[in-house]
Amino acid sequence: MNVQSMNKKELIEIIENNKIEPSKELLEAAKSVRDLHYGRKIFARGLIEFTNFCKNDCYYCGIRRSNKNICRYRLSKEEILSCCFEGNRLGFNTFVLQGGEDSYFDDKIMCDIIYNIKSNYPNCAITLSIGEKSKESYEEYKRAGADRYLLRHETADNEHYRKLHPKEMSPENRKKCLYTLRELGYQVGAGIMVGSPYQTAETLAEDLIFMRDLQPHMVGIGPFIPQKDSPFADEKGGTLNLTLTMLALTRLMLPKVLLPATTALGTIDEMGREKGFNAGANVVMPNLSPSGAKHNYTLYDNKICDGDEAAEYVDNLRLRIEKAGYVLDMSRGDSLVE
Repeated sequence: MNVQSMNKKELIEIIENNKIEPSKELLEAAKSVRDLHYGRKIFARGLIEFTNFCKNDCYYCGIRRSNKNICRYRLSKEEILSCCFEGNRLGFNTFVLQGGEDSYFDDKIMCDIIYNIKSNYPNCAITLSIGEKSKESYEEYKRAGADRYLLRHETADNEHYRKLHPKEMSPENRKKCLYTLRELGYQVGAGIMVGSPYQTAETLAEDLIFMRDLQPHMVGIGPFIPQKDSPFADEKGGTLNLTLTMLALTRLMLPKVLLPATTALGTIDEMGREKGFNAGANVVMPNLSPSGAKHNYTLYDNKICDGDEAAEYVDNLRLRIEKAGYVLDMSRGDSLVE
């Protein structure tokens, strides 16, 4: 199954044929490719959701600026460093700083935080997920010690993008940011929501083609889950099986990519992460954030943030992963994509 050489028409056909239920052949092919490059390792990253303020007004998102029903918060530098201290104690070697596009955290503040984390834990990897910035900002973060950057492109189809975002947001700039990050030497993460409103097999095929061109080091794929205070509150959510199909196709399109089994996947199905592993995924991101932050970082409804999802229960997560036939790896787990 040579997905890498498929054209758009062929990709649409394979998506259509597997959207109700991914074939055993597709899932086995994805697992085999993942095992060839990474073995049965599932890499762990410590997630720190440090602000839920955001200047953007994306129609699907619970922390959009127009949401007046959310309890807003920002973690201080000291609180972020405390999360890293706890993460290091638990064995984590990658910290993911994720937040809305919050103007309070300007380049000076962000670089100070990045530099302090790197100074305390020089062998760790620092991943940022803080949205669209200028090339100059990305350069400053890199100099301060950032290694990776996650920026989901959401959809590669420009018309579809404009149906999910207000007019001041540009799909062209989103893509430009990803290529700029690649150029600057970051390990770059793109990604999509599966089942977002107005999405079709054609737009999903365009996503695969875009990612083939970009060659990201990481791809975040999870189901769209409606958020009660967003304009898409009454839309239908994405399905487990179509998400698994897109995970498997992404693994086959990008054999060496790092591919998370996302929190959203675990939210819509109790065994969602395990099913994600069996579709080629190989990353989990337990949450290091303080309890209040976890419960107020409401990108979508019913997000799981306690139990095995909480970083302090990493031993429970390890047992679940081992029960599924995999091994939890707490190293930096750098991408093999060049």
